Amino acid sequence: MNAFEANFDGLVGPTHNYAGLSYGNVASTGNQNVASNPREAARQGLAKMKALHDLGFKQGVLAPHERPDVAALRQLGFSGGDGEVVAKAARQAPAILAACSSASPMWTANAATVSPAADTADGRVHFTPANLNNKFHRSIEHATTGRILRAMFPDERHFAHHPALPAQMHFGDEGAANHTRFCQEYDQPGVEFFVFGQAAFDTRYPRPAKFPARQTLEASEAIARLHGLSPERVVFAQQDPDTIDQGVFHNDVISVGNRNVLFHHQQSFVDQARVLGELSAKLAALGTEFVAVQVPEEAVSVEEAVKSYLFNSQLLSKPDGKLLIVVPEECHTTPRVWAYLQQLLQSGGPIDEVRVFDLKQSMRNGGGPACLRLRVALNQSELAAVNPAVMMSDALFATLNGWVDKHYRDRLSTEDLGDPRLLDECRTALDELTQILRLGSVYPFQLAV
Repeated sequence: MNAFEANFDGLVGPTHNYAGLSYGNVASTGNQNVASNPREAARQGLAKMKALHDLGFKQGVLAPHERPDVAALRQLGFSGGDGEVVAKAARQAPAILAACSSASPMWTANAATVSPAADTADGRVHFTPANLNNKFHRSIEHATTGRILRAMFPDERHFAHHPALPAQMHFGDEGAANHTRFCQEYDQPGVEFFVFGQAAFDTRYPRPAKFPARQTLEASEAIARLHGLSPERVVFAQQDPDTIDQGVFHNDVISVGNRNVLFHHQQSFVDQARVLGELSAKLAALGTEFVAVQVPEEAVSVEEAVKSYLFNSQLLSKPDGKLLIVVPEECHTTPRVWAYLQQLLQSGGPIDEVRVFDLKQSMRNGGGPACLRLRVALNQSELAAVNPAVMMSDALFATLNGWVDKHYRDRLSTEDLGDPRLLDECRTALDELTQILRLGSVYPFQLAV
């Protein structure tokens, strides 16, 4: 094979906690203030990465962020030494401290939108970090994310890095969680599929009544322009507002695609038949047959899809051309979802294997297998230009597990976020991690003069 879809999973950080910050994400708000286990969370994520690596898939690691974010707290008026800044925020504004201590950078599906070289005008892989403007606790991520991505994909001959879009609601961008690419082979031109929740400037588009629509049409269009994508190979679709109001805060909670296959719910998109028809026509123009696997509401309800994260799964292309679906344990324990998956495997369709992973620490915070990974299609020369230290191996797996055991707590509550020792623990761990992954200085505390 001359090209691959590599998955770069977010490594859960030392301050993994459940602050319930993400309004519209039912799992996140439902587990607010429950004590977390950062060590177990990191180990669960690493186990998934290693298992997929062992199956022959290209697997990398994306580093966590520094938390609490002292720079953000200083910007909001807290002063003194770094430990004093954290202590003051804990006393005076614990909700702000919780937001600045969010575990959300672990969900690297929101880190950026990525377009492979086969689709872009200049023949390079393009990255745009998501501004995540809809939530304060996520809006502080993109600067560090951009530095980490540049350290992972440093060769400008192969990789182009853009700054995040303007940090304003009209250009709200949630990254690859609302972006999918369809193709025959990863190094051949494909069709890039952008899903948005609302249009900021055009009031003709419907909007959800209860929960926010985080991605805008205008943001998706801007990224397509920045990446130099051909309009003939781009499709824009709107999420069904009713599904957003049922907890489908990103498209990757209601659909997932890979190669020429879209696995999706009956209630995924506005004017769904038209959307599927446009995808089919544009792929047909490239000589590729589009395959839509639609899950009917009568088989799996939207509520069950959100509860189990059936669609927040990974579709991985196997050497025989069939697809493996990676799902969380919650799919196995949700009876109708598991029954549907068994029928799917026996249907003779493109998905013929399922693997179940225990990701409870992530699921309780509102993210499943697909949330944890950023997909990057790479040819052989581009893969060779990736920072090799971030690619999963037996040695890296052992090293990172030892690093986690050394630095991570096995219990963390929201009250612990005000402990200045936690900041020191996080910085000590991340300083060591940047050496393991050969990232250089990417964190604010490393960049401070």
